Amino acid sequence: MNAAVAALLLTALVAANLPFLLERIFFVITPKDSHKPLGWRVLELIVLYFVVGGVAYMLQRRIGPVQHQNWEFYAVTACLFLVMAYPGFVYRYLWRR
Repeated sequence: MNAAVAALLLTALVAANLPFLLERIFFVITPKDSHKPLGWRVLELIVLYFVVGGVAYMLQRRIGPVQHQNWEFYAVTACLFLVMAYPGFVYRYLWRR
């Protein structure tokens, strides 16, 4: 179980930084001006948050019964996902220039 949690956290860390490291929109479409705007990066970040949440839900379902979560849980995990995205943001907008 500890290995599954570590793998999930590593997956979340990688997924949170992908929008800032790759220039393709949703990893497939190349932007016209070869520069992906911040709005696309935020949208990708939101989509990846739900993808990682789905992976976590499936993992929890395999381990045992799924625990009901209130809105506070989702607020905290969304903030944690944004904190995990900080290295990619710094690399893209603050450090590379």
